[in-house]
Amino acid sequence: MPTPPLPEIPDTPASDEVIEIERALTRITYLSTRARQHDRLMALAGVPLDRAAVALLRQVADSEPLRPGELAARLGVEASHVTRTVQQLQKSGYVTRVPDPDDRRAQRIELTEAGRQAIDRIRDAGSRGMQVALSHWEPEELRQLATLFHRMVDDFLAAAVEVDAQEQTVAQAGTA
Repeated sequence: MPTPPLPEIPDTPASDEVIEIERALTRITYLSTRARQHDRLMALAGVPLDRAAVALLRQVADSEPLRPGELAARLGVEASHVTRTVQQLQKSGYVTRVPDPDDRRAQRIELTEAGRQAIDRIRDAGSRGMQVALSHWEPEELRQLATLFHRMVDDFLAAAVEVDAQEQTVAQAGTA
């Protein structure tokens, strides 16, 4: 099945402020996803996991137990990637599969106690590193940044839901 066309993005140019935000996000994404940074974080946390495993653990920790397909959608990866990562994490004792209460034939992925401890250590190590980097910021500046980041993420998620709904409408119209 061909990929449906993306919803149109307005033809008006982005404001200078939005351009600078996009540049800053690109820089922070690059810095936070570097292999060396990941290795340093895992060493500090004492958790020997690759980036895909950590992303999956974080997602599971921040939600109710999810089906593998839901995890794949939330992470923006193919289901086969999630299957392999879940198998690795299950073998290591970080996650377990539990029956889906809505459909006993399906399974959901949930953290084990070892998984909860691992994600807590990862988050603690990351927060301590961030505390060092932002130590010269005033508490009010940190509160403002946290508020604005959460607002931005919420708006990004809302926009993504809207785009997904538009794509689904276009796809349904194409099969009608």
